[in-house]
Amino acid sequence: MKLVVISNRVAPFDPNKPQTGGLAAGLEPVVERFGALWMGSSDTRGDGTDQPLPLVKTGAGDVARLDLPEADYPGYYRGFSNSTLWPAMHSLHQRMSGAEGDYDSYRNVNAFIARAAFDVRDRDVFWVHDYHLLPLAAELHRLGVDRPTGFFLHTPWPAPDMIEHVPRHRELMKSMLEYDLLGFQTNRDLNNFLACLRVYFGLKSKDGIVTTGRGQTRLQKFPIGIDPRQFAEHLAAELSPAEEEKLSSLLEKFEGSKFAIGVDRLDYTKGIDKRVEAFNHVLAANPGSISLLQIAPSSRADVGEYQKYKEGVENAISQVNAEHGTDERSAILYSNDSFSQAALARLYRAANVGVVTPLRDGMNLVAKEYVAAQDPNDPGVLVLSKFAGAAEDFSEDEALLVDPNHPEEIAEAISRATNMPLEERVRRWRSMIDKIESYTIPDWSADYLRELHKSRITVPADQFHHLGLGWTNEAQMPRYRDYAAALTAYNEIEPAAAALKEAAYADVKSAFEALAVPLTHTQDRIWDLPAPRDRAREQGLEASQD
Repeated sequence: MKLVVISNRVAPFDPNKPQTGGLAAGLEPVVERFGALWMGSSDTRGDGTDQPLPLVKTGAGDVARLDLPEADYPGYYRGFSNSTLWPAMHSLHQRMSGAEGDYDSYRNVNAFIARAAFDVRDRDVFWVHDYHLLPLAAELHRLGVDRPTGFFLHTPWPAPDMIEHVPRHRELMKSMLEYDLLGFQTNRDLNNFLACLRVYFGLKSKDGIVTTGRGQTRLQKFPIGIDPRQFAEHLAAELSPAEEEKLSSLLEKFEGSKFAIGVDRLDYTKGIDKRVEAFNHVLAANPGSISLLQIAPSSRADVGEYQKYKEGVENAISQVNAEHGTDERSAILYSNDSFSQAALARLYRAANVGVVTPLRDGMNLVAKEYVAAQDPNDPGVLVLSKFAGAAEDFSEDEALLVDPNHPEEIAEAISRATNMPLEERVRRWRSMIDKIESYTIPDWSADYLRELHKSRITVPADQFHHLGLGWTNEAQMPRYRDYAAALTAYNEIEPAAAALKEAAYADVKSAFEALAVPLTHTQDRIWDLPAPRDRAREQGLEASQD
């Protein structure tokens, strides 16, 4: 199998730089070890003209960073993706904003990426990631790309009454059904999407399959994990002298006392403001009992909502430190610095409590990384939001689950964690680490791709016996014995011939909608075409080609 991975951004592939969330952690091994091609945005913008793919060898695979069109990028990224979809996905519609034209830019960039993917001729499967690229399968099909195409959503998916706040939400969900496989982090997200299909389209699923005029889309839960062995290597890895000094200086500030750790992007979905308020409650009730190390690298600083949130968090931290700090020690030590995975692993192990309290999150791998980093003989305690995807993996007998909207509840859990007996800490930790080790990130990617291979769509095979591609004069319309011959002719149409390409796609689309014969994607070949049912008719068609 030859795999093309597509996402908004591509990981840095640098062990000295922190991985930015589950997407990077999940896909780097797929590229480096198994030879996939990963396509995503570069740091520069282009003029929107199609360019040859700039392939860079990375391990066994390749990376292609695309210069997305400058005219559409702001509306695509800052506008529709991060000011509309991101808050909606996290059920925070009051934070939604955007400008007229953002949606058009969003679709234009998806079409641009699809054209780049169209040029990848020797690939068998497309695996698309996250909310930036919801309609990419529709754009690929518009170009005639017929490979198995799967999608995985790293964020949550909201309920029907929340998604209705998104402009063109019906069009977006309809385009998502052009994927062969839709993957979600949790049962809650999967069920929310199915509820949206029922409410807005009257569609129901059977055994996780939704059938439409295009064919079938399979929906399934794939909870992303981590690689515990790799994390053990991070713990054992040597730090650079500069980072070693930085880490030692940081840990000295907590010497002789207990501390909790929070590691999040500075994003309003992460609940950092509520966490700070919770520590204020803890320290008011038990002065000096515990401190907080909050690592929060800045995120999307050019978006107004994020600037306001950053100012609010920093003001709240200053107030807590003024009230509960001392000359020797801050109640909350706050850093916007980024740390390598090796440095974070050491900080996780040193912390007595891991506080992971997002308002909503697709999974949140920090929760699993904190558990993986612990000393088996003296582990810390995980305080976890019940609205993080990880809470579907960990029960109340393992993590201390809290409502992240209630600082008093978070404070109570932190106090309980601070005073938890060793025997209970070990028991809880052992149960969590067993789960983490039983389903790792290689298992996640392998499971997804295995299911994508099983994806099935229905195509009218007989239609392809007389399928014309872009011909308006029926008498001159070429005839093809089977789908492979038709597809070969279609692929020979130059992408620049837009009118011909569009007309050809209309012919293909009308054939797809007839829904006659089920064809199965397999690893070795894209189409498994059945034998013609009318041999006499087949012979007649052969004669017509002579």
